[in-house]
Amino acid sequence: MLRMKNLSKVYRTHLIETHALRGFDIDVKEGEFVTVTGPSGSGKTTFLNIAGLLEVFSGGEYFLDGVNVGGLDDNARSRLRNEKLGFIFQGFNLIPDLNLFDNVDVPLRYRGYAASERKQRIEDALNQVGLASRMKHYPAELSGGQQQRVAIARALAGSPKVLLADEPTGNLDTQMARSVMQLLEEINARGTTILMVTHDPELAQRAQRNVHIIDGQVSDLVRDVPSLYRVKAAVDAAAA
Repeated sequence: MLRMKNLSKVYRTHLIETHALRGFDIDVKEGEFVTVTGPSGSGKTTFLNIAGLLEVFSGGEYFLDGVNVGGLDDNARSRLRNEKLGFIFQGFNLIPDLNLFDNVDVPLRYRGYAASERKQRIEDALNQVGLASRMKHYPAELSGGQQQRVAIARALAGSPKVLLADEPTGNLDTQMARSVMQLLEEINARGTTILMVTHDPELAQRAQRNVHIIDGQVSDLVRDVPSLYRVKAAVDAAAA
């Protein structure tokens, strides 16, 4: 579904070059749930932006659902992004003066769907996240966890093949974070590929696979971070 080979990203100014990614390799299969972890400044956000076709890369190869992204112009990249990808952000990014129905509707309008199809997609998406009965409510009337569910519904309404989530639980308390993670697991179980950046080791443990990034590269020493957390949990339990 998503493959990067020897990818690099260099930010240049007239004084310095900053290598955000270098020799970056990753292969995500269709239907996988992959979490991405690493220290601040390691390249996680750059990777997610390139995966989401929001930034161009400096070198290497990137294939998204079989399409070589490197040779695409801006219009082709935008079409591919609209067809294949959905985005979930830490800050929800809901429009406060629009109700839930209209918030989910905004990106669908840009895609040119007919009103009847948009209505069906919105209702289906809000039903998936358990908020169909509140579609006329406004963001301020919801908890943080419910607002993030609306943001997930907005991403789902476009039927993406890949969901890219940037710290989707970062603004939530532990209980709400677990609830959102459970929802993402259910969405993944229906076949949607998910890539999620997180700093939460508990959430990283729950994914099928974890990719750990250090200094712009996938760390071979910590390729299976979830297994390390399981070992630590077993040791802690034995000690107790």
